[in-house]
Amino acid sequence: MPILRYLGHSACEIVEGDVRILIDPFLTGNPAATESAEDFHPTAIILTHAHNDHFGDTLEISRRTGAPVVAMHEISDWLIERGVNSHGMSTGGGHTFEWGWVKLTAAWHSSTYITTDGRLLPMGTPAGVLLRLGDRVLYHAGDTGLFGDMSLIGRIGIDLAMLPIGDNYTMGPDDALEAVRLLQPRLVAPIHYNTFPVIAQDGEAWARRVTETLGLPAVAPRPGGEIRY
Repeated sequence: MPILRYLGHSACEIVEGDVRILIDPFLTGNPAATESAEDFHPTAIILTHAHNDHFGDTLEISRRTGAPVVAMHEISDWLIERGVNSHGMSTGGGHTFEWGWVKLTAAWHSSTYITTDGRLLPMGTPAGVLLRLGDRVLYHAGDTGLFGDMSLIGRIGIDLAMLPIGDNYTMGPDDALEAVRLLQPRLVAPIHYNTFPVIAQDGEAWARRVTETLGLPAVAPRPGGEIRY
């Protein structure tokens, strides 16, 4: 059974046996993070999009550990140009790796990266991630607004859904509740909230609301907390 460790904001580490997958490893500069980039030695890194609060420490971790980066094609090409091992994908595409299966889903957002010299680079389109390790499926929605095709994504049978609730840049609590209704996951948890004042939300209150309104289990782990799914 996989264990997901919530690392703050939208960063997660998923562990199943010897496999360790990092998603959106924004650690340096993340006021909610309880660990540093140097603490991680992942099997692979998966990115939902290129915004700096998701791309985070990808370059440092991949260069140090050799972990391949799974990302949208445009991000992947940019990483490869910088000597990083990367596997490019695109929306709707799936791929089986030796450690698990990944499919990128639609996400309504944007995807740009601010370089160290202040340039704003467009990096393709954003994505959500379906990750299967063993027989369990995780849906990490990335940054997104609500969209009706979440009902189709849910048909795969989602064991754990990680959904943004921060509002302003992504779904807020009301739309995220509707997303749960469409997805029908076995378990759901909030992400992308409370890192900065503009996305302040009560994750525990939202989790209770999910259960009271929809009758589905929900948890809101603190950064560093774990979810078995």
